[in-house]
Amino acid sequence: MANKRSGFSSRIGFVLAAAGSAVGLGNLWRFPYLAAQYGGGIFLLVYLILAVTFGFTLMITEIAIGRKTGLSAVGAYKQLDKRFGFLGALSSIVPIIIFPYYSVIGGWVIKYLFEFASGHMSDVSQDSYFTGFVGETFQPLFWFFLFIAVTAVIVLLGVEKGIEKASKFMMPVLAVLSLVLAVYAVTLPGAWDGVLYYITPDFSRFSANTLLAAMGQLFYSMSLAMGIMITYGSYMQKESDLEKSVTQIEIFDTGIAFIAGLMIIPAVFSFSSGNLEENLQTGPSLMFVTLPKVFETMGNSPLIGSVTGSLFFLLVFFAALTSSISLMETVVSILRDKFGWGRKLTCIIVAVGALLAGSLSSLGFGVLKDVQPLGMSFLDFFDFISNSVLMPIVALLTSIFIGWVTKTGIIVDEVKISSRFRREKLFNVVLRYVAPVFIIAILLSSVFSAFGWFGYEL
Repeated sequence: MANKRSGFSSRIGFVLAAAGSAVGLGNLWRFPYLAAQYGGGIFLLVYLILAVTFGFTLMITEIAIGRKTGLSAVGAYKQLDKRFGFLGALSSIVPIIIFPYYSVIGGWVIKYLFEFASGHMSDVSQDSYFTGFVGETFQPLFWFFLFIAVTAVIVLLGVEKGIEKASKFMMPVLAVLSLVLAVYAVTLPGAWDGVLYYITPDFSRFSANTLLAAMGQLFYSMSLAMGIMITYGSYMQKESDLEKSVTQIEIFDTGIAFIAGLMIIPAVFSFSSGNLEENLQTGPSLMFVTLPKVFETMGNSPLIGSVTGSLFFLLVFFAALTSSISLMETVVSILRDKFGWGRKLTCIIVAVGALLAGSLSSLGFGVLKDVQPLGMSFLDFFDFISNSVLMPIVALLTSIFIGWVTKTGIIVDEVKISSRFRREKLFNVVLRYVAPVFIIAILLSSVFSAFGWFGYEL
């Protein structure tokens, strides 16, 4: 027997939940790093242009598919055209891969939040602390299990009582914390040079790599091509203004990413010496190695650094949690639609599966370090497969499917149920002609960069 479909109680509940999915770790460490590497203001300008065109088009497509069909990705694509049922299955693999390793990083965040809040800032600021911690066996597993447990409890409570309520609390708090830390960062001695670098476009630094990096970040940041927005769209009320909702999600997501840059780039300018791009390292090094050192050097008292670091990792925890909730809910929704299971049973199955799969990523820096796939850590390998390969493929096939097989009218009609479609012409052009070209470029650049083919480096 099919399960009764849950739903968000209001449009603002949907917007905050979807924005919470989009706002995650990518906004808080990846966006500032890429902005620093690719010219500051020019990267920011390119990203904003892509967000209101490319990002808007893909997001409204996915949400409209979900709302039209009332199903998660597997069932939604199949209902639109049985020949493309495989596309739903392909997109469903993405959150299944991402959720476990993402939760491992979420566990690291809780660990650092605990250490800063308990007054151990000087310990975590040491060069060897992070590598020593992730190389252990039981500590990283404990914090990873705790993060999964918190996520599972919220998802277990359901769409309205769990996800919507949690998002209505966490997203405003996240926004306030971001603003507080950004204001503090830009008032630090020497920080204004970082602010100017970040917001002033230098067109001489624009290149194809700037464009590709901004497009890649857009995928990563907006939760596109992983079935999440289709799932959340299936919970959306028909009378809710779809286009307005997508615009608000974009504003929230891009706004947090922008503020994250104001938090991090001026602070690193102020307290770090040497090359900016080296200090703003990519990956875990920025969040778990560089920034703790920055916090330790703040103010004349260790208390200032401890409080700032605690607030920062609380902010990161909320961002990671809202995204992990959406990842787990997507997997839960897929399984419930497929097998008709109850929410409680499905949540338990997904949580246990994530614990088993995520343990590979957690132990991959320690006891499993010598059995790594393709010379990568398990975490990096899963990240590459999901973000650099599967997501662009899913987005490309979706653009072709909606743009050329079912035709864009199927999305346009769904949007017009609740409002007029103000950006209809833009949507049609981008989905049919621009998006496929851009997505192919992202896919090729990611693969070439990862394997170093033809000496290419992004």
